[in-house]
Amino acid sequence: MNIGFDGKRTTQNLTGLGNYSRYIIRLLAKFYPEHKYTIYALKPPSQNLKLSGVEYQYPSQKRFKLYWRSRGIINDLLKHEIKLFHGLSNEIPSGLKKAQIRSVVTIHDLIFLRYPQYYAFFDRIIYNLKFRHAARNADKVIAISHQTKNDLIQFFGIEKDRISVIYQNCDPIFHQIAPQTSRKEIAGKHQLPSKYILSVGTIEERKNLMVIVKALTKLENVHLVVVGRKTAYKKQVEHFIDVNKLSGRVHFLQNVAHDELPAIYQQAELFIYPSRFEGFGIPIIEALYSGIPVIAATGSCLEEAGGPGSIYVNPDDDTDLAQQILTVLENGEKRNNMVSAGKLHLEKFEDKKIAADIMQLYQNVIDNA
Repeated sequence: MNIGFDGKRTTQNLTGLGNYSRYIIRLLAKFYPEHKYTIYALKPPSQNLKLSGVEYQYPSQKRFKLYWRSRGIINDLLKHEIKLFHGLSNEIPSGLKKAQIRSVVTIHDLIFLRYPQYYAFFDRIIYNLKFRHAARNADKVIAISHQTKNDLIQFFGIEKDRISVIYQNCDPIFHQIAPQTSRKEIAGKHQLPSKYILSVGTIEERKNLMVIVKALTKLENVHLVVVGRKTAYKKQVEHFIDVNKLSGRVHFLQNVAHDELPAIYQQAELFIYPSRFEGFGIPIIEALYSGIPVIAATGSCLEEAGGPGSIYVNPDDDTDLAQQILTVLENGEKRNNMVSAGKLHLEKFEDKKIAADIMQLYQNVIDNA
């Protein structure tokens, strides 16, 4: 089978959507090498993002790249005899049905509709047009969580039998224990405290770092390490930290390389992820693989990522969060039980299962053409 992929995020994006795109293509090429995989991208990937076992195709006319990605690509798909096209990041080109090319789209979340206050007006308009078109015109939709599936039904009216929930795994570098020498080197480089709780994610209002910082005011001698891209919201958090004299206990790390993250996770006592809303919550999976307990927020899909062994709190209740942090830090048996439950929960996210689920979906789409 000749399978094509929208490769914009695959070749250009170093974080969320790019990681997902590369992860899915890499899995399929590994477990189902008998098929041909072609990535359609606006420009070649940098060397560290280039995938093996796949082909790359680019627009022939540089001046019309955006048109090519949204519509002009159809001619190339026909020329290359693509039987199925997978839009990995919420979009598919127009004209697939007319060209009789079967299609699948992955929708990651509809946060821009559920929490519009976090998005610029014109961004919401564009997202709504692109996501709605993709969800309504693709033969099948992959939702990365049941929360996203429910949102697709609620906001776009997509029939539930057209939506398949297929989870994703995290980067394999989190599956391995970091060598002790690497841990020490990275701890020294970033001046990590000897004991700390950890937060990983963009420092923005929706991710809700403030509730962790507020919880620190109710805890003694607990240090928080924060890893994430900063936004204007960080200034609000820093102001609270200064007013409450917490600067000695909150550590914002700078210039953290992706391959340093496993060592930072694995040296933490606890991972906190109080986001108000997510499509899934990959940092939680990273934490579970790292063998540390997780406290996350209620209200979206984080229970799907964290499983029954993690603790969930109201994202506005810093008092309860502080109490739960203290319980985990002081109760070794509870901590160990949470870690064990997390390892069991991770069986849902095994690479072979995810690859099989996606390939089965592809086959069903082709068979029902």
